[in-house]
Amino acid sequence: MAELKKEPVDATPNVSDVETVDAATEAEAVAAIDAPVSQGEPILQVRNLVKHFPLTQGILFKKQIGAVKAVDGIRALKAVRRNIQMVFQDPYTSLNPRMTVGDIIGETFEIHPEVAPKGDRRRRVQELLDVVGLNPEYINRYPHQFSGGQRQRIGIARGLALNPEIIICDEPVSALDVSVQAQVINLMEKLQDEFNLSYVFIAHDLSIVRHISDRVGVMYLGKMAEIGTDTQIYDHPTHPYTQALLSAVPVPDPTAREGRERIILTGDVPSPANPPSGCRFRTRCWKAEERCATEEPLLAIPERFVAGRTPAAHESACHFAEEKDVVNAA
Repeated sequence: MAELKKEPVDATPNVSDVETVDAATEAEAVAAIDAPVSQGEPILQVRNLVKHFPLTQGILFKKQIGAVKAVDGIRALKAVRRNIQMVFQDPYTSLNPRMTVGDIIGETFEIHPEVAPKGDRRRRVQELLDVVGLNPEYINRYPHQFSGGQRQRIGIARGLALNPEIIICDEPVSALDVSVQAQVINLMEKLQDEFNLSYVFIAHDLSIVRHISDRVGVMYLGKMAEIGTDTQIYDHPTHPYTQALLSAVPVPDPTAREGRERIILTGDVPSPANPPSGCRFRTRCWKAEERCATEEPLLAIPERFVAGRTPAAHESACHFAEEKDVVNAA
């Protein structure tokens, strides 16, 4: 799931909340970054981004025999890197073990010297450590001297160094203990208010996604299946894949569990290197018909819901999208 965290002006979602900056010159790019953004205006749009990983065969003479289509159909970003930073999944491998914390965070100022003057960088790094809840005196320590949660805080401090508008969080808490996950998520929410940040939050944990997200996108085999607010996705899902995901979440309440319908998907997940024609979910969908194999469904509000302003009126890539009550614990 991926999410651009930004308070919506209207409960009904727009077609997209993310956009790239196309600039012919560096000056135009910088001007676009520094331009003010009004409330409700998209701060990042992504169109037609495609990321294929090549599949090769052979040892000495490698030959490409195919590709794994990890992302297929959203255009590559060309925005200035300074304004879009990232927090990585594994805090143990995303920090250089040969560099001190001060060097790891301060390296961003070496690449973008206009953000912090050279004589002011140490103080700036210590301020960032304090912001993420670490002792500023730890500036000369190495990553192996920190716990996993502390290392992820260092990664967050590095992401904040350039004062970005957007931080992409790739499974930022999946490698942490559950108790530490809550601390990091609460820190990210605090920093969002303090620095006016938007998050693109990628995760598999449905409860964490709902806790931190305003808008949620559900993906299957590199394609977006459904997009909406957290309430629309979790309480009014219309895509069969989303409904199956939510029905798989464990429910601790025995009373709610008794009347729950569990959606069991049959078959194996198709190979990303050779996805099915038409709808990619059709090989495991109980609603699939011949049309699903020949016609790829568009990511749009289903016609039956267009007229009304119900929570079901959100984008869903399914020819037979409809609401289904799903009891979930997310």
